[in-house]
Order: sequence, then C-alpha cells, then structure tokens
Amino acid sequence: MTIQLATPEAIAAAARYLVQGGLVAFPTETVYGLGADATNGLALAAIFSVKGRPTFNPLIIHVPTAELAWRYGVRTAMAEKLAAAFWPGPLTLVLDQQAGRLVEDLATAGLSTIALRVPAHPVALALLRAAGRPIAAPSANRSGRVSPTTAAHVAADLADDVPIILDGGETQVGLESTIVDVSGARAVLLRPGGVTRQAIEAVLGVSLATHPVGDTPMTPTAPGQLASHYAPNAPVRLDADRVRSGEALLAFGAPLAHAGLVLNLSPTGDLLEAASKLFAALRGLDQAQPTSIAVMRIPQHGLGEAINDRLRRAAAPR
Repeated sequence: MTIQLATPEAIAAAARYLVQGGLVAFPTETVYGLGADATNGLALAAIFSVKGRPTFNPLIIHVPTAELAWRYGVRTAMAEKLAAAFWPGPLTLVLDQQAGRLVEDLATAGLSTIALRVPAHPVALALLRAAGRPIAAPSANRSGRVSPTTAAHVAADLADDVPIILDGGETQVGLESTIVDVSGARAVLLRPGGVTRQAIEAVLGVSLATHPVGDTPMTPTAPGQLASHYAPNAPVRLDADRVRSGEALLAFGAPLAHAGLVLNLSPTGDLLEAASKLFAALRGLDQAQPTSIAVMRIPQHGLGEAINDRLRRAAAPR
C-alpha cells in the first residue's frame, strides 16, 4: 500500500492501474472511494472481497460528465433537472440502465437500474478522465464501518489490500452523496446525503417520496440502505441528555455536563460543519476505546437529516 500525493503524474499512473484491473482509493468531495473499472468483473469482485461487502449491495458508478452518465443510464426529465443543478456534486441518480448493460452486473447487483454520479473533486475528475472508463467506487473502508474522510483513514482500514491511495487532503462534505431514484414517475429519496431534501425539492417543484426510516430491503436498490452501517467499534447511543460512566461524548452545540472525552461536531450548532466532521469524530472517539459513544441530539432539518441517518445506522444492532 502506498499513499501518494495526488500529483498529475500519480493520477495518470493510478488511471493506468485502474484500466489494468487494479483497485485505487481516491478522494471525492464526500468521502474517499475505492475505485475499480465497472466494466471489469474481476476488478469489481476485488472491491467486494477487500471491503467484505455483500454482493447484493449495488455500487455507485462515477463518470466525469452528465453526458457520459446518459450513456449508461436512461435520462429522464427529472434526472436532467437534477444533473443541471447539482452535478458535479454530492448527488447520485438511480436510472434505468441503457440497453446492452454496459457495465458488469456485479456493479448493479443484477438490478435493471444503475446508480450514477459526477463527483465535484478535481482529483476524482482528473482520474475519471484519464481512465476513460466508468469507475465503481463505494467508500474506501471495511463494509459497515465508519467512512473515510482522509487518506490515512483509508490506510488504517484497508492497509495492504489497496496498492494505491491518492491523497487529496481531507474531504469537504464529509457525508456520502444523496441518492435519488428518478427512474419512475416520482422521485424517491433512497439515502439522504450531501444535497438536502429541501434543495432537491426546490429544483423539482415537488416533494420527494421516501422509504420509511428503518426500512431495509433484502435487496437494496442503492448503497447505504443496510440497517447497520457506518459503525465504529464502540456502541453508539443516540439523543443523549447525560453522559454515563466510561462513555465518550459526540457533542453538538454546548457539551453535556460531566463529560470526559468530548469531540464537538460544531460548538456553534452549524450542520454543515457537523456533517464534514462526523466520520472523523466517530473514528477519533473510537480510538479511545470507550464503553460507548453518547451522541447529543442533532436537528432533523437540512443536512441534519443525513447526519441522523448515518447515526441511526451506526447505532443499529450489528
């Protein structure tokens, strides 16, 4: 495993490695992704093996432009509106696949739909352009664990299983992309993320349908729908109003009294700051091996919906 500063030369070498069937970890604006050529079945199988990821859990396919996305997914009027508003950016669109199935079935878990995204990170875009292939890229960590927001997080999780880690610094958004299914007559929010529900509804002019909280299909239609996900080793206790003996505290706003180890997502109660710090804070608290991690209440509006989604899954039975 080598962490490499994401210079033009390193990006070009990483792209060649992807085309040859290798795995490359790289930064996006959301979290670090573990990339493989979506047209290469063996490369995709390596993603599932390295992550320990169930093969029924589909992957997000990354491309550098919307026009390339429409080669793989059937564009709809809603998709065009959302792509124009949020791509490049932290939004994934689920569409019907184009005829001919241009990516391997393993990337889509054999579904008739495909999840597509144009990331808003210069390193990711340069890598995608250089590779000239659709790149499947889930988060670069063991399946179900806390997502990585730095190259060091990737190295800590995946060690020698990933030969190349491109270091593009700390990610900006810190939460995975929002996933919206626009393959049908109504847009459906499958996973809240870096683009808020309110922003999407403002563009579409209609409300999003939503899977009920806690609904975990046996065959997910998108990543991030498993009940237990994004989990540190320590148990997570939500909506805490006091700190128990041996607990670490994940605070938001003014910390609770009598807390020992504390990491504050945002002392001022800023949800954007909290989202960007969430995964790194969970990792940081977990390193101290507390009996559990107590989490203060996070508002549900705006990015709070996505933060609470990740926290609920981190706290779910394992």
